[in-house]
Amino acid sequence: MTTISTATRTLDHGDGRGLQAVLLDMDGTLVDTENLWWQAEASLFAELGYTLDENDRAHVVGGPMSRVIDYLLAATGVDLAPADLTVLINQRFVDLLGGGVPLMPGAERLLNTLAAHGVPTALVSASHRHVIDIVLRSLGAHHFAFTVAGDEVPRTKPHPDPYLEAARRLGAEPGRCVVVEDAPTGVRAAEAAGCPVIAVPSVAPIEPAPGRLVLPSLESVDLELLRSLVASRV
Repeated sequence: MTTISTATRTLDHGDGRGLQAVLLDMDGTLVDTENLWWQAEASLFAELGYTLDENDRAHVVGGPMSRVIDYLLAATGVDLAPADLTVLINQRFVDLLGGGVPLMPGAERLLNTLAAHGVPTALVSASHRHVIDIVLRSLGAHHFAFTVAGDEVPRTKPHPDPYLEAARRLGAEPGRCVVVEDAPTGVRAAEAAGCPVIAVPSVAPIEPAPGRLVLPSLESVDLELLRSLVASRV
């Protein structure tokens, strides 16, 4: 597992109940890669003679790759082995990444705010390690204490394992780690881990729920809001 080291310190309210960390999804949350994933999938299947539509897009957003592959094979009936299709989609996506990845609105400001206040921050993604390392060239590895990739945990999203692993490595309680996600799959993973969630939907809609705040953009996320989500749970 690749680790990016940086100095971090735990935030606390002095009563043992404060915000300890922020755990951030990558695709569609911090960087606008969901469109690139869709371009990779749709263009590849077009070459194979299949047209993917917006209903298909809603099913594949947020990964993980194993679920995406299973869905695409079932929906199209294309005669490819899952492993072969995975390689083709990943290579098409990596090719599209070559020109760099745009950050989502408010992402840079949020990352700078967390760094300025010493908030321990980890990147938790369903994408595989080689994809994360490419995206970090645009996103900046220095923003994160470490990154957790989908191929580095026994079960990736929507299972809680990635977020539980991130909290464990930070020495934090999941209930005191705010997760920021863009897709229902990631939201389910974070909530299964016991984390409060800020959802900023990118493609598929996400409804508000107890312990879950839905916002239109990262531009609405600040330190006061992050602290309040943890404080409201105690």
